[in-house]
Amino acid sequence: MQIAYVIFEGITWLDFIGIYDPLSRLQSMKFLPGFKWDICGYSSVCQDNFGLEIKPTLIQNSLKDYDAIIVPGGHGTRHLQYDPALIGWLQSAAEQATKISICTGSLLLGAAGFLNGKKATTHYNEYEALRPYCLEVLQYRIVEDGNIITAGAVSASIDLGLFLCNKWAGAEAAAEIRKKMDYWG
Repeated sequence: MQIAYVIFEGITWLDFIGIYDPLSRLQSMKFLPGFKWDICGYSSVCQDNFGLEIKPTLIQNSLKDYDAIIVPGGHGTRHLQYDPALIGWLQSAAEQATKISICTGSLLLGAAGFLNGKKATTHYNEYEALRPYCLEVLQYRIVEDGNIITAGAVSASIDLGLFLCNKWAGAEAAAEIRKKMDYWG
């Protein structure tokens, strides 16, 4: 399985790290030894609103060959949802790929058209902003609708990571990873 983490200017790093940590353990703990990922950026350096930067390993690469794309949220999503170039890049993801978002990353999935006819969630302050993009906004921590999985506000990223560990490697793997993380949320 190959996934793409999508990072951008104005990201909230906990949205990214919260899901990255449990998913990386699928490989390091040998639950999915072939599990691979790329950190894909829209620009060569991506910063949060406080100036912390992470450099992507790939820049504006096609997303068509990934089994899943993961789009974190952050303040940058509020204007990036209207950026035709960034949205076009997201649309390069294969139709059958699983599209996953944390927090306001769902606004980017919505702007790309991936949420049409789907139920989704986002940060509780952005429910109204998400409504035009999807069939129904649910006020749940995690919403799965077909090949779309969305999670609520920032701390939901850890829960979503463990949800995906369970989905992709089973309950025993998710329980072991949760234990190693000492996470009981």
